[in-house]
Amino acid sequence: MSARRVAVIGAGGTFAMMGAHARDWVDYGDTGIIRPVEEVLAELAPGLPGVEAVPHSFRTLPSTGITAADWCALGAEIAARGAEPGLSGIVVTHGTASMEETAFFTWLTCAAPLPVVFTGAQRPPNTEGSDAGPNLRAAIAAAASGRLAPGACLSMNATLFDARDVSKTANFALDAFEAPEFGPLGLVEADGTLRLARQAPPRPRRFALPADARALPRVDIAFSHAGADGAAIDAFIAAGARAIVSAGMPPGRCTPGERAALKRAVAAGVTVVQSSRAPRGRVPLQAYNTADGILSGGSLAPNKLRILLMLALAEAMPADALQALLLAC
Repeated sequence: MSARRVAVIGAGGTFAMMGAHARDWVDYGDTGIIRPVEEVLAELAPGLPGVEAVPHSFRTLPSTGITAADWCALGAEIAARGAEPGLSGIVVTHGTASMEETAFFTWLTCAAPLPVVFTGAQRPPNTEGSDAGPNLRAAIAAAASGRLAPGACLSMNATLFDARDVSKTANFALDAFEAPEFGPLGLVEADGTLRLARQAPPRPRRFALPADARALPRVDIAFSHAGADGAAIDAFIAAGARAIVSAGMPPGRCTPGERAALKRAVAAGVTVVQSSRAPRGRVPLQAYNTADGILSGGSLAPNKLRILLMLALAEAMPADALQALLLAC
């Protein structure tokens, strides 16, 4: 039986970095060492049984520096790899800080007929207790399994998550990724066997991958806290925001000062979506919001709502269709 081929796209992050010493789990970025994916793959996942892992360099980026232009370029790279004959899946190595956002953008736009598995590392490969090797091998095993449907998912700590549900919930812990509302999709056993516990939710809509990130409008997030006024929201309006996500206090309500500013945003033609900073539960359709022209964000996290809004507004989606999509996600 021939080996299953998996494309491994390197996008930088902790995978590509090296610590200054064995317990450099915090300041390792200061070394300035960023290695190509070819070197990382040869070191961390050599000779996987039954799998041919083929490296493809993308960009060596810290994930705190990821932009919409990088998302679009990565999407084009994934599309190119997905068009290759005989490929079983794609793995993307990525910094963990913004990996859930890149994975969600890919989930919304990817047309490749293959599973795309994102993975990262919490500790550099040359430090004690590094998760880089195990995470890379588990992601490759999942992508090569033949059991994943096309679309984007995320693998960390031998656990597989849907891109829609997953969030990074800890700074340095190895089990930093969770799906607080619905739980993981499954796990990868020590021998590389993928064990699925549930199916990924269907994607309610696929957006066209923008050829140019400049087509994506500015969307900002206003984080609610006790005593917040509308200064940040007014600043977003002045900066040219086409949409604003209000990350409100649970269960999805902002302060009176913010509410007044959100009404000013609606009057200025800005799309406003009310969400919640809570990690679980949806913001349902409410007369309280619709009366003021504010959309309800459903169960998506604020950072993922921002991405969906960027894509939807780029396609000039009308407000009623957008509201239906938000509640369907």
